[in-house]
Amino acid sequence: MNKSVIVIGGGIIGLCSSYYLQKEGHQVTIIDQSNMDVGASYVNAGFVSPSHIIPLSAPGVMKKGLKWMFNPASPLYIKPRLDPDFLKWTYAFNKSCTADHVKKAIPSIKDLTLLSQELYNDIKANEHFTFQYKKEGLLMLCQTQKALEEEMENAEMAINEGLDVQEVTLEDLKQLEPNVNLNVIGGTYYRSDSHSTPSEFMTEMKTYLKSKGVVFHPNEKVEDLELKDRKITALITKNQKLKADEFVLAAGSWSALLSKKVGIHLLLQAGKGYRINTTKPTGIKLPAILMESKVAVTPMNGFTRFAGTMEIGGINDKINKTRVNAIANAVTKYYPEIALSEIEKDDVASGLRPVSPDGLAYIGRSSKCSNLTIATGHAMLGWSMGTGTGKLVSELISEKSPSLNLDMFNPDRRF
Repeated sequence: MNKSVIVIGGGIIGLCSSYYLQKEGHQVTIIDQSNMDVGASYVNAGFVSPSHIIPLSAPGVMKKGLKWMFNPASPLYIKPRLDPDFLKWTYAFNKSCTADHVKKAIPSIKDLTLLSQELYNDIKANEHFTFQYKKEGLLMLCQTQKALEEEMENAEMAINEGLDVQEVTLEDLKQLEPNVNLNVIGGTYYRSDSHSTPSEFMTEMKTYLKSKGVVFHPNEKVEDLELKDRKITALITKNQKLKADEFVLAAGSWSALLSKKVGIHLLLQAGKGYRINTTKPTGIKLPAILMESKVAVTPMNGFTRFAGTMEIGGINDKINKTRVNAIANAVTKYYPEIALSEIEKDDVASGLRPVSPDGLAYIGRSSKCSNLTIATGHAMLGWSMGTGTGKLVSELISEKSPSLNLDMFNPDRRF
């Protein structure tokens, strides 16, 4: 049975949900408070990364976070504040930082990223999209023996999950990156990973959806959701009231604010990340993560992007120059012949990633609302999981068996 569906949020998750919903014959409307050309879906590193199997809430992360709290240039910064939602999230995050949780989470994370990787390929082939999408792998570059040992432990877990990964020496790296001078001792090479230029995909997908009759409402903020008998009856903005059979909540870091309007209390915090682009030739051929600095490096179509930091400090778009400089300094530290200019650093952009306490997305329906499907909380893996999440959302609304087991992503799970 075809349904009318309103998707709240026009980022990667919202667009991919809309793509698969319209494929199933549903009438789709997308509403977003922005012009749909900014935010995390446009400034991310463009990785589709089965390698990222370890959730953010891993053993030792909370201890590092407390240590880094006093360093404004640290890779992870958690700004303390007396906010009930933040305090609940922090407690749940700390509770989730266990080896047992990591072990349970890995298969679900891996399966969703692999599904998404396959679906990006399908979309590009079936719709004749031209966005940059390459499967050339991902380097994890280390400057210290400690980081290399930690990375080898992660690689061992990845190998046990069937991923193609190997240790690389400095000599190996000279073969893989012949045009770059690297200040590292070695690392690992995940051949399983892909990378893309996000803005290209987003632009092509929006054009495609419009051509298929999907209705767009940009610059329209959702102010309220009317609820009756555990069912949303209407969505209200400043300018209009919209009705539909089904609703999808894919509003990223704003999802927790909207979910409260129907009695669902998602534990979710906004994690700000930054990107710096350079159009100057860098010689960089392969995507990489600078392990000690947690900076991502991506050779995109026509430029190189450097992205990083996880700044959990509430919903805001303020640019912290200290953190921007930390990314730029890390680049030169690992690639001594590359220096980002002040103009490039001033052109920085940021985006907010929705972070759940256990590092797992919320995908599915809540028992508190029968016609709402939630799709948010992907943290740094929104791009890696975008297409797969969209397909799962469509399957749930179309009353089909989902492609993956969604138990670990249940929006009603307890922490």
